[in-house]
Amino acid sequence: MRKTAFLIPAIVALAVIAFSSLFIVDEREKVLVLQFGQIKQVREEPGLGFKIPLIQEVVRYDARILSLDTDTIEVTPSDDRRLVVDAFARYRIRDVVQFRQAVGIGGTRAAEDRLSSILNAQIREVLGSDQVTSNTILSDQRRELAVRIRAQARSSAEGLGLEVVDVRLKQTNLPQQNLEATFARMRAEREREAADEIARGNEAAQRVRAAADRTVVETVSQAEREAEIRRGEADAERNSIFAQAYGGNPEFFRFYRSMAAFERSLNSDTSTVVLTPGSDFVSSMFDAVRADGLLAETEGTLTAEELRELAPQSEISEDLPPEAREQLERSNEEIEQRATPDEETQ
Repeated sequence: MRKTAFLIPAIVALAVIAFSSLFIVDEREKVLVLQFGQIKQVREEPGLGFKIPLIQEVVRYDARILSLDTDTIEVTPSDDRRLVVDAFARYRIRDVVQFRQAVGIGGTRAAEDRLSSILNAQIREVLGSDQVTSNTILSDQRRELAVRIRAQARSSAEGLGLEVVDVRLKQTNLPQQNLEATFARMRAEREREAADEIARGNEAAQRVRAAADRTVVETVSQAEREAEIRRGEADAERNSIFAQAYGGNPEFFRFYRSMAAFERSLNSDTSTVVLTPGSDFVSSMFDAVRADGLLAETEGTLTAEELRELAPQSEISEDLPPEAREQLERSNEEIEQRATPDEETQ
């Protein structure tokens, strides 16, 4: 019974010691076994490891590719145009023993601080070198600049046991105090370009407007000239027709002119004209009447009824429009109605 009481605790103690002497190495880790701060084992392959319990300790480091975002820094390229740049890097622990010797117990945090300082120094050196301007940094050549920064940072990080896999520039901006001035200059340039475009547009519009006005003036002048030519030709042809008509029958032409003048003088319902039969104004009408039998008679020896009987009978032409025929018929009826009371009075 007494032996059993001592055996059980001994077995438990041996089991605890056995389990504490074992450790597992993950495929994503690198492991160091330290004894009083000294490196006794390096395990980079996954599997099961052994250590001395209570004397040795296991320190694990991440073997994967890690990410580091640098602080925003201000650089001055060769054209003295200051820029604010921030970058990021990808790195991993290449030599875990050298890494432990370089950073000590600080581990990954201390390593990232020192790597960030290395990257900032290399960024300033590359971007501030000769023949590197702000336009170069903002152009497609920034990839070449990032490669140069990675190469120089890789050589500097080898002393830390680190391997810099990649370096990229994330943002490249102007300092805050220069943004307003830059935006104002950009606005002024755009306004100047807009004013130039407006001026060129107004000039082109003025040329088009002047050409259109000139075309209008030329077209109107040409039309008026042609109209005057046509009007002159028409007047000449009209005068020629009048001359031919007058030469063919002068008496009828004089009669027509008298009728036209008579019509113009009686253009109102209240017009009154007092004429004698011997007036030149109506002599053509009486000459036509005398040609039918009144040539040997005098006007004073015949009554009105006798004059109507001797005057030639007029008929309304069938070729006249209906409105003109009706107007002539009404005029004849009114003349007969006025003549009837005069005969009754006589």
